[in-house]
Amino acid sequence: MRTAAASPAAAEAAYYQAVEEFFVSRRGDPLLLSNADWLLIREWRTAGLPLRVVLRGIADALDAHAHSWSRDRKVGSLRYCAAEVEAAKDRWERALALGADAPVDAAQLLAVLAEELEAARDLGPEGSEMAVRLAGEIRERAGREGPPREVETWLASREAPFLAVLRRETGAEGLARVEAEVDSGLEPYRQRMPERVLSQIRADAVARRLLEAHGLRRLSLFHD
Repeated sequence: MRTAAASPAAAEAAYYQAVEEFFVSRRGDPLLLSNADWLLIREWRTAGLPLRVVLRGIADALDAHAHSWSRDRKVGSLRYCAAEVEAAKDRWERALALGADAPVDAAQLLAVLAEELEAARDLGPEGSEMAVRLAGEIRERAGREGPPREVETWLASREAPFLAVLRRETGAEGLARVEAEVDSGLEPYRQRMPERVLSQIRADAVARRLLEAHGLRRLSLFHD
């Protein structure tokens, strides 16, 4: 069982904030990200790109700019770094395919997810039955070869119906409390981020909170 060090909303927003702060600090002077920049970070987040991969790509792009003929012109948008982030993503995915540079072995993490599902606390009858069944499916999936991206897509397809069960068992009143907690945590970001980004963070934070209430994490290889 894990205990979150921050609110679910803050934990989800931390990814976006870390990208913003790194880009602004490397660029060299204050810059407000545009809506398009925030949406680009959302693309990276929803694609499951680890923060370190995104920051590596940004660093590569800005290092190249610093040695280019246009180095006296400031980089005006995070989009300037998109190609290098894509290149960093490709290198990372090739490394994963070779079994190198992975933050955790996929089969090992799947085994941990299965164990946590079997030990989940305070589930209702439907949730308990589904958790046991899902743990068995995950153990079986761990024994098969497959690219991490394929495994991630498979996990997402299993998490969605499980979250639907948790919402039903939490009930309207309990779910309203969770959403109010998340909305309160997102308040500092409402004037800075576009609605689509906030909606994604909100959905991820609610999912995180529902799972954490039962001692569970996101069913993902790449998200905490």
